[in-house]
Amino acid sequence: MNLVFSGYFPGVIGKVVELHAVYYHQHWGFDVSFETQVGRELSDFMAEFRQGRDFLSAALVDGAFAGAIAIDGKSASTEGARLRWFIVSPRFQGLGVGKALISQAVDFCRVAGFSRIFLWTFRGLDAARRLYEQKGFVLTEEHEVSQWATIIWEQRFDLIPE
Repeated sequence: MNLVFSGYFPGVIGKVVELHAVYYHQHWGFDVSFETQVGRELSDFMAEFRQGRDFLSAALVDGAFAGAIAIDGKSASTEGARLRWFIVSPRFQGLGVGKALISQAVDFCRVAGFSRIFLWTFRGLDAARRLYEQKGFVLTEEHEVSQWATIIWEQRFDLIPE
């Protein structure tokens, strides 16, 4: 397995959106509102991307898109840096891709000097939760929400980097 990481490359926005849309529709029943939200918010993030403040890593395994992660640092000084769009294609899960992506994101935040990292996820994504907790994230908030044509228990995790 040849695992390579890249920042932005032409087409990566579409690949991240597609992987989210397909995965969450197949496994959780999310509707078009989820795909459009991911597409809109990721596009806005990339349009406002600032080197040193923001971070994007795309994983490629033997040249195939395997997953991605991002850090949105625009509110780092007030509410913290936000970990976003973390996903690994089911085809590449269990190979260490997710662990490597999380490590890169947390390392970026440490180097950038961010005092807090947070993320929003939902109950049931157990493999991702294990990765978050292994890095030191703790559950700080949980509530039920009705969105994306379903009901989920949204969760916030926080980490204060060393």
